[in-house]
Amino acid sequence: MDEEGGEAVGKPLQDVTVVDVTANIAGPSVTMILGDLGAEVIKVERPGRGDDARGMGPHIGGESCYFLNINRNKKSVAIDIRTPQGRDLMYRLIEQADVFVENFRYGKAEQLGFGYERLKQLNPSLVYCTISAYGQAGPEREKPGYDGLLQARTGIMTVTGAPGGPSVRAGVSILDQGSALWAAVGVLAALYERRSTGKGQRVTASLFETGLSWVGYHLLAYLATGQEPEKMGAGHAAFAPYDAYPTADEELLIGISNDNLFAKLAAALGKEEWLADERYATNLSRVRHRKELDREIIRILQTRTSAEWLERLSAAGVPCSRVTRIGSLLDDPQVEAVGMLQEVEHPTLGNVRLPRLPVQLSESAVGITSSPPLLGQHTEEVLAERLGLTQEQMERLKEQRIIQTQPETSMAQQQK
Repeated sequence: MDEEGGEAVGKPLQDVTVVDVTANIAGPSVTMILGDLGAEVIKVERPGRGDDARGMGPHIGGESCYFLNINRNKKSVAIDIRTPQGRDLMYRLIEQADVFVENFRYGKAEQLGFGYERLKQLNPSLVYCTISAYGQAGPEREKPGYDGLLQARTGIMTVTGAPGGPSVRAGVSILDQGSALWAAVGVLAALYERRSTGKGQRVTASLFETGLSWVGYHLLAYLATGQEPEKMGAGHAAFAPYDAYPTADEELLIGISNDNLFAKLAAALGKEEWLADERYATNLSRVRHRKELDREIIRILQTRTSAEWLERLSAAGVPCSRVTRIGSLLDDPQVEAVGMLQEVEHPTLGNVRLPRLPVQLSESAVGITSSPPLLGQHTEEVLAERLGLTQEQMERLKEQRIIQTQPETSMAQQQK
């Protein structure tokens, strides 16, 4: 039975096993998606340190917010894969797996004995996923990279920020998690293809390629005009008025994408005469006279509070939104209505709320069923159930520091 007392609902990937050797943000985000869709994700971490994200602050009760956000629905198995014994344990796990996900620097997987060609021989049906910074070809393929670096490299930062101001990075990891999304799409496509061929294949995605796809509109606009795009703040180069405007208290974002919506805005602001003004009659003319129009809108909006304008503009059918602070989202009725924050019990933190995947299926279960694991929390369980290791064998491996079982303290506590 499900939580609401209806018939039990299966998860789309409930028969899929994933071996995950990724760390930080992009790679673990791939396996988070697969885990939320029902796959069994065996997260292999380094004994002692684990995923680097465990040490990223801030922390809640000694657990990293970064780690908690993207590592639910996984089993943590701590194995030193640099040792012959650890590598052998990994091979045995991979032989039974459907998917292998890695985000090592270029060439590192091959050095460790986990390159695509090696694992393809070991398990021909394996879907092998690589997520990297710059891709698998070209002069920069060996360079390390992080979200901010790739936002700079792909031009995203040059179109982000206030007009005339410095280039800034987007405030969320759009390339880490965007690349993870494309990698997950690739894995799902490869699993679907395998149903008819019986063969696995390699799936690759990178922050560089994702960044280039995100700036696609700007690339085409440059080809059309030969002009570099300018920073627009909260504005939009193709539409006007479209920006975050100050009111008597807070900012309000108004987005007008056609002439019909502009007519509704003009009426709501008591400025119907704008419709006969040749500067504002069409979207193209409004874009050309954006600055004059924005000044007039700001002058009017500053006479009332954001709440008053939100009510008035919404009633008139004008697309608008208060510029919401992060903290207020936790008790937002719309957030609650769509069920975006799911509560799960953590072994040391008690109940924690985590954002679920932003997708739901009408006939399948998608969601968070287990909390982000402690380092090595599932080592004994996985090695016993999947590889048949005895307690005595695991004790010897622990003595040799090849594996680690559940620690007594969190990563943050160990670092203090």
